[in-house]
Amino acid sequence: MLDRDGFRPNVGIILLNQKNQVFWGKRIRTHSWQFPQGGIDRGESPEQAMFRELHEEVGLQPNHVRVVARTRDWLRYEVPDRYVRRDARGHYRGQKQIWYLLQLVGHDWDLNLRATSHPEFDAWRWNDYWVPLEVVVEFKRGVYQMALTELARFLPRHEQRNRYLRSGVRGRDYEQGGGLLHRHGPLLAYHGLELPPGASFDPDPQTNLKVAPGEVAHLPV
Repeated sequence: MLDRDGFRPNVGIILLNQKNQVFWGKRIRTHSWQFPQGGIDRGESPEQAMFRELHEEVGLQPNHVRVVARTRDWLRYEVPDRYVRRDARGHYRGQKQIWYLLQLVGHDWDLNLRATSHPEFDAWRWNDYWVPLEVVVEFKRGVYQMALTELARFLPRHEQRNRYLRSGVRGRDYEQGGGLLHRHGPLLAYHGLELPPGASFDPDPQTNLKVAPGEVAHLPV
Protein backbone atom coordinates (compact mmCIF):
# COMPACT_ATOMS: atom_id res chain seq x y z
CA MET A 1 0.00 0.00 0.00
CA LEU A 2 1.75 3.14 -1.27
CA ASP A 3 0.66 6.75 -1.21
CA ARG A 4 0.64 8.77 -4.43
CA ASP A 5 4.27 9.79 -3.84
CA GLY A 6 5.48 6.22 -3.52
CA PHE A 7 5.88 6.03 0.28
CA ARG A 8 4.56 3.11 2.31
CA PRO A 9 2.81 4.01 5.61
CA ASN A 10 4.78 2.63 8.52
CA VAL A 11 5.18 2.90 12.30
CA GLY A 12 8.35 3.10 14.38
CA ILE A 13 8.62 2.24 18.07
CA ILE A 14 10.93 3.70 20.71
CA LEU A 15 10.46 1.51 23.80
CA LEU A 16 11.75 2.82 27.14
CA ASN A 17 12.54 1.00 30.36
CA GLN A 18 12.28 2.64 33.77
CA LYS A 19 15.77 4.16 33.36
CA ASN A 20 14.79 5.86 30.07
CA GLN A 21 16.98 3.45 28.15
CA VAL A 22 15.64 2.29 24.80
CA PHE A 23 15.12 -1.16 23.32
CA TRP A 24 17.78 -1.74 20.68
CA GLY A 25 17.38 -4.82 18.45
CA LYS A 26 19.91 -6.49 16.17
CA ARG A 27 18.36 -7.49 12.86
CA ILE A 28 18.52 -11.23 12.42
CA ARG A 29 21.76 -12.45 10.80
CA THR A 30 23.08 -8.92 10.23
CA HIS A 31 25.37 -6.42 11.94
CA SER A 32 22.66 -3.72 11.96
CA TRP A 33 20.82 -2.50 15.07
CA GLN A 34 17.52 -0.64 15.00
CA PHE A 35 14.19 0.15 16.67
CA PRO A 36 11.12 -2.01 15.97
CA GLN A 37 9.13 -0.84 12.97
CA GLY A 38 6.66 -2.17 10.42
CA GLY A 39 4.08 -1.37 7.78
CA ILE A 40 0.51 -0.25 8.36
CA ASP A 41 -1.93 -2.71 6.78
CA ARG A 42 -4.99 -1.57 4.87
CA GLY A 43 -7.77 -0.66 7.31
CA GLU A 44 -5.39 -0.27 10.30
CA SER A 45 -4.84 2.92 12.24
CA PRO A 46 -1.22 3.78 13.09
CA GLU A 47 -1.85 2.84 16.73
CA GLN A 48 -3.33 -0.54 15.78
CA ALA A 49 -0.32 -1.22 13.56
CA MET A 50 2.03 -0.18 16.36
CA PHE A 51 0.53 -2.68 18.84
CA ARG A 52 0.58 -5.45 16.22
CA GLU A 53 4.22 -4.80 15.37
CA LEU A 54 5.09 -4.55 19.07
CA HIS A 55 3.83 -8.09 19.56
CA GLU A 56 5.22 -9.53 16.32
CA GLU A 57 8.73 -8.11 16.76
CA VAL A 58 9.29 -8.08 20.54
CA GLY A 59 6.46 -10.20 21.95
CA LEU A 60 4.77 -7.51 24.05
CA GLN A 61 1.03 -6.98 24.56
CA PRO A 62 -0.71 -3.59 25.06
CA ASN A 63 -0.88 -4.18 28.83
CA HIS A 64 2.93 -4.40 28.95
CA VAL A 65 3.42 -0.76 27.84
CA ARG A 66 2.20 2.79 28.33
CA VAL A 67 1.91 5.10 25.32
CA VAL A 68 3.86 8.24 26.22
CA ALA A 69 3.75 10.23 22.96
CA ARG A 70 3.84 10.04 19.16
CA THR A 71 5.23 12.22 16.41
CA ARG A 72 2.80 14.85 15.10
CA ASP A 73 3.37 14.20 11.39
CA TRP A 74 4.80 11.58 9.05
CA LEU A 75 8.60 11.32 8.95
CA ARG A 76 9.92 10.08 5.60
CA TYR A 77 13.01 8.35 4.31
CA GLU A 78 13.87 7.15 0.82
CA VAL A 79 15.26 3.68 0.19
CA PRO A 80 18.18 3.38 -2.26
CA ASP A 81 17.41 1.41 -5.43
CA ARG A 82 19.78 -1.39 -4.46
CA TYR A 83 17.46 -2.28 -1.55
CA VAL A 84 14.28 -2.20 -3.66
CA ARG A 85 12.93 -5.18 -5.59
CA ARG A 86 13.30 -4.70 -9.33
CA ASP A 87 9.57 -4.96 -9.93
CA ALA A 88 8.93 -2.14 -7.44
CA ARG A 89 11.51 0.33 -8.75
CA GLY A 90 9.95 3.43 -10.18
CA HIS A 91 6.91 3.09 -7.90
CA TYR A 92 8.28 2.55 -4.39
CA ARG A 93 10.37 5.39 -2.93
CA GLY A 94 10.53 4.58 0.78
CA GLN A 95 8.68 4.78 4.09
CA LYS A 96 6.63 7.45 5.80
CA GLN A 97 6.45 6.79 9.52
CA ILE A 98 4.56 7.74 12.65
CA TRP A 99 6.84 7.16 15.64
CA TYR A 100 5.58 6.13 19.08
CA LEU A 101 7.34 6.57 22.41
CA LEU A 102 6.32 3.76 24.79
CA GLN A 103 7.33 2.91 28.35
CA LEU A 104 7.60 -0.69 29.46
CA VAL A 105 5.41 -1.28 32.52
CA GLY A 106 5.96 -5.04 32.42
CA HIS A 107 9.27 -6.82 32.89
CA ASP A 108 12.31 -7.61 30.76
CA TRP A 109 11.26 -11.27 30.71
CA ASP A 110 8.04 -10.28 28.91
CA LEU A 111 10.15 -9.53 25.83
CA ASN A 112 10.16 -12.38 23.33
CA LEU A 113 11.96 -12.05 20.02
CA ARG A 114 10.40 -15.29 18.78
CA ALA A 115 6.73 -14.48 19.30
CA THR A 116 6.15 -15.35 15.62
CA SER A 117 7.70 -17.81 13.17
CA HIS A 118 9.40 -14.94 11.31
CA PRO A 119 11.55 -13.08 13.87
CA GLU A 120 13.04 -9.68 12.97
CA PHE A 121 15.76 -9.66 15.67
CA ASP A 122 18.13 -12.24 17.13
CA ALA A 123 19.56 -10.11 19.96
CA TRP A 124 18.53 -7.06 21.95
CA ARG A 125 19.80 -4.71 24.64
CA TRP A 126 18.86 -1.58 26.54
CA ASN A 127 20.78 1.40 25.20
CA ASP A 128 21.12 5.08 26.15
CA TYR A 129 18.34 7.17 24.61
CA TRP A 130 20.69 8.97 22.22
CA VAL A 131 21.61 5.89 20.24
CA PRO A 132 24.82 5.62 18.17
CA LEU A 133 23.68 6.23 14.63
CA GLU A 134 26.72 4.52 13.12
CA VAL A 135 25.10 1.12 13.69
CA VAL A 136 21.86 2.18 11.94
CA VAL A 137 21.60 1.60 8.19
CA GLU A 138 22.64 4.90 6.62
CA PHE A 139 19.41 5.87 4.85
CA LYS A 140 17.40 5.66 8.12
CA ARG A 141 19.68 7.86 10.23
CA GLY A 142 17.94 11.15 9.44
CA VAL A 143 14.53 9.79 10.48
CA TYR A 144 16.00 8.38 13.70
CA GLN A 145 17.46 11.77 14.54
CA MET A 146 14.15 13.54 13.85
CA ALA A 147 12.09 11.03 15.86
CA LEU A 148 14.42 10.98 18.86
CA THR A 149 14.68 14.77 18.91
CA GLU A 150 10.92 15.36 18.63
CA LEU A 151 10.04 12.81 21.33
CA ALA A 152 12.86 13.64 23.78
CA ARG A 153 10.77 16.30 25.55
CA PHE A 154 8.28 13.61 26.61
CA LEU A 155 10.86 11.47 28.41
CA PRO A 156 9.73 10.58 31.96
CA ARG A 157 11.76 12.09 34.80
CA HIS A 158 13.04 14.73 32.36
CA GLU A 159 16.29 12.99 31.42
CA GLN A 160 17.01 15.43 28.62
CA ARG A 161 20.54 16.50 29.43
CA ASN A 162 23.21 16.13 26.74
CA ARG A 163 20.70 16.56 23.91
CA TYR A 164 22.88 15.26 21.15
CA LEU A 165 23.16 12.19 18.96
CA ARG A 166 26.39 10.26 18.86
CA SER A 167 26.77 10.63 15.12
CA GLY A 168 30.44 11.55 15.52
CA VAL A 169 31.66 8.94 17.97
CA ARG A 170 35.22 9.35 19.18
CA GLY A 171 37.60 6.43 18.95
CA ARG A 172 38.48 6.56 22.65
CA ASP A 173 34.81 6.12 23.61
CA TYR A 174 34.00 3.31 21.20
CA GLU A 175 36.04 0.58 19.61
CA GLN A 176 35.16 -1.05 16.32
CA GLY A 177 34.56 -4.78 16.58
CA GLY A 178 32.77 -7.31 14.42
CA GLY A 179 30.95 -4.59 12.51
CA LEU A 180 29.45 -3.12 15.72
CA LEU A 181 30.35 -0.28 18.01
CA HIS A 182 30.85 -1.37 21.58
CA ARG A 183 31.85 0.27 24.81
CA HIS A 184 33.25 -0.47 28.26
CA GLY A 185 34.57 -3.94 28.82
CA PRO A 186 34.42 -7.46 27.37
CA LEU A 187 31.92 -8.48 24.73
CA LEU A 188 29.65 -11.43 24.15
CA ALA A 189 30.60 -12.99 20.83
CA TYR A 190 28.83 -15.46 18.57
CA HIS A 191 29.17 -16.64 14.97
CA GLY A 192 31.98 -14.18 14.35
CA LEU A 193 29.92 -11.28 15.74
CA GLU A 194 30.32 -9.35 18.98
CA LEU A 195 27.52 -8.01 21.16
CA PRO A 196 27.79 -4.99 23.44
CA PRO A 197 27.71 -5.52 27.22
CA GLY A 198 24.17 -6.08 28.46
CA ALA A 199 22.89 -7.52 25.19
CA SER A 200 20.65 -10.58 25.23
CA PHE A 201 21.07 -13.26 22.58
CA ASP A 202 17.90 -15.12 21.55
CA PRO A 203 18.84 -18.16 19.44
CA ASP A 204 16.49 -20.60 17.79
CA PRO A 205 15.01 -22.60 20.69
CA GLN A 206 15.56 -25.83 18.74
CA THR A 207 19.30 -25.42 19.23
CA ASN A 208 18.94 -25.44 23.04
CA LEU A 209 21.80 -22.98 23.09
CA LYS A 210 22.70 -20.97 26.18
CA VAL A 211 25.43 -18.34 26.13
CA ALA A 212 27.23 -16.80 29.06
CA PRO A 213 29.39 -13.65 28.98
CA GLY A 214 32.77 -14.51 27.53
CA GLU A 215 31.56 -17.63 25.72
CA VAL A 216 31.23 -18.00 21.97
CA ALA A 217 28.01 -19.40 20.51
CA HIS A 218 27.54 -20.37 16.89
CA LEU A 219 24.26 -19.78 15.13
CA PRO A 220 22.88 -22.55 12.94
CA VAL A 221 23.70 -22.03 9.27
